[in-house]
Amino acid sequence: MIIPEHERSSEPLIGENVIKHPDMIRAVEWVLTEYEPPKREICIFVPCSKAKPYHESPSHKMFDSIIFRHLTHDQVHVVVFGTCGVTPRELDTEYPFMDYHFMLGRCDVPKVKREFHKLESQRLACYLELTKQHYRHRIAYCLGDFRLAMEKAVELSQVKVDIVPKPGTMEKLHNPDLKFSFGSLHHQEYQRDLDEAICRAADLDTSNDTATDVQTTNVPVTDDSDWYIV
Repeated sequence: MIIPEHERSSEPLIGENVIKHPDMIRAVEWVLTEYEPPKREICIFVPCSKAKPYHESPSHKMFDSIIFRHLTHDQVHVVVFGTCGVTPRELDTEYPFMDYHFMLGRCDVPKVKREFHKLESQRLACYLELTKQHYRHRIAYCLGDFRLAMEKAVELSQVKVDIVPKPGTMEKLHNPDLKFSFGSLHHQEYQRDLDEAICRAADLDTSNDTATDVQTTNVPVTDDSDWYIV
């Protein structure tokens, strides 16, 4: 238990204040100061989702169907980031990561966006620096505000991260008429970019493989809002 029940704030974990909620700050600080990450060949950073726990959400089931078609659990460490700060996914049933309600992608307040970018890029940079010797390769799937934070974190830490989808893929799929103009992971082109990044990191030969034609129709989409994790 990261924060004992009797030590938790009475402030609700709802709305834009989640980003700077005292319990969220405390939990993320615990991850960055006391948590011991496992040593793995590859770390894959994926965005948080509306549905919780993350690993049971439609979007994370899609991520897992791509990740674990190539890798074993002993090869990869999945880390969630975004509104939740930096959360190793094996902790996703812990308070407060299981209990907050806020989607940054649906927030149009510039001040909140600026606060998120500054805070999250610093947290990610700290995690990247702390885990330099834990992983050989790092991949991050991210769009929108989460992508901006990851790009800044890479700049601050000078730790290499393969960020997908590719800019060219995003440009191809960009639709300014949509609420979320770059769409979400349900686009097969985005799935292919993630799949190819994993194959590169794992040094897998896909020259005769149809793996990049990712098929994940077994994952039902029951709530579109879970997919627009930007």
